Amino acid sequence: MHWELPILAKSDTEAISFYKEHLYDLRPVVVLDSSDKVKGIITSTILVNNLLKYCDSLNSFLETLLDTVNEAVTVVTKEGTVSHWNSVAQDTYSIPQQNIIGKQIANFFEQEALATLKVLDEGRPVRQSYHSPRPGTHVLMNASPVIYDGTIIGAISCEQDITQIVRLNERLSNTSSQLLDLQQKIIPSNDPFGKIIGKGQSIRSTISIARKISSSEATILITGESGVGKELFAQAIHLASPRASQPLIVLNCGAIPTALFESELFGYNGGAFTGAERKGKPGKLELAHGGTLFLDEVGELPLGLQVKLLRVLQDRCFYRLGGTEPITVSTRIIAATNRDLEKMIKTSEFREDLYYRLNVITLEVPTLRERTEDIPELVQTFLHEFALKHDKPIPSLSPEVIVAFLNYHWPGNVRELHNVTERLTVLADEGTLETKYLPPALQRTISKSVPNSVSLTSRIIDRPYRRNSSEELERIYDAIEKTHGNKSAAAELLGISRGTLYYKLKQYALI
Repeated sequence: MHWELPILAKSDTEAISFYKEHLYDLRPVVVLDSSDKVKGIITSTILVNNLLKYCDSLNSFLETLLDTVNEAVTVVTKEGTVSHWNSVAQDTYSIPQQNIIGKQIANFFEQEALATLKVLDEGRPVRQSYHSPRPGTHVLMNASPVIYDGTIIGAISCEQDITQIVRLNERLSNTSSQLLDLQQKIIPSNDPFGKIIGKGQSIRSTISIARKISSSEATILITGESGVGKELFAQAIHLASPRASQPLIVLNCGAIPTALFESELFGYNGGAFTGAERKGKPGKLELAHGGTLFLDEVGELPLGLQVKLLRVLQDRCFYRLGGTEPITVSTRIIAATNRDLEKMIKTSEFREDLYYRLNVITLEVPTLRERTEDIPELVQTFLHEFALKHDKPIPSLSPEVIVAFLNYHWPGNVRELHNVTERLTVLADEGTLETKYLPPALQRTISKSVPNSVSLTSRIIDRPYRRNSSEELERIYDAIEKTHGNKSAAAELLGISRGTLYYKLKQYALI
């Protein structure tokens, strides 16, 4: 048989490209090497087989990826046919893969519940959109159209189950009134750290360290962003120390003008300067004798005043302004800052010798972003506080508000959450606090790509959370609820490793 060879290809890539352009041309392609010598011939059969193997390989990677993620993932074609339905979606919504793949998604859910079809129609992605597809079900959804060569060929939806978080908030809201009444009736707690709210691993670890260093006389440097509660920790450390019966004196180094700082810290004798009191006035160091002096925002001190503070820390002896008699005090120093003092040393803004004198023991307070599991408890506590303060009934939070709280980055930390909660309490007219009362910064965390859309998986059989639960599953539920969803703390409570807990959660289709 005589073969009429087509044009020559310099490489395998050129050969494949040629066949893509001449898909129905069954003639073989001669492949040349770099020296224009014949390297071989690729027939259409070999080419098609290799392309099929490559497609199968890519599909295996895709299937593995879909079963690795913790979200329920659904992929539909432009016609609305389900092409992929991962194991999490199967377990979460009780629809086996073999029952749904290759079939119209609209056959399983009501048309108005299919947000994915809206994404197909409108071509706009959805990000962190809250949905309650049916009573008792709460999810966050991300969805995107799949675009090839400028045309929408399908859509992908990923849903994260946040039902546990919303249910926890509801339980906190329902029981918080009873707890408040009990707290008012029982003897106040003697635990100095009782005012620090949170049961997450990061804040518990910080409290544990603070307890250990309370009994010492060492100088402490508390670091952390503005609003994390550094002064609250300073108060607790003082109250847990042997100096608890003596005063805790607070001096905000950033709020006092430089000209007045010395008189505030050291005090002055009568007639030391114009306007001074006749009898003089003791400074903060004297007032804190036997107790604790808390130097807040110590990083704001000018260099000239840093030298004088260093001398006091070294000698524990000072002179009042206008005085000639030395005054010796026994005062424990706790300093706090939201600035990077080590970086300030490099730029000559902070004295290195003062830094090491203050930094005997460092306590770093975590940001609210690092302890989001504590947000529901913090919010409920603040709601009670402001409901009493403003003489209003204790409101409840809508799930959308809780989701906005969890997604927000909280640059102002607990102080900002405290202020936002008061805003909600004051502005709300109804019994439930809605997202319309949120500040603009939190409003922006709520997706508006598909307004009022509901989950892809609407009208489905809910996961049997507590029905027919085994004894082991009940213990897992109790541990997770007690630790407010913190898996590390729950594993510790159960006496198992974190990895074992994740395995069991997946085994019971909880993640």
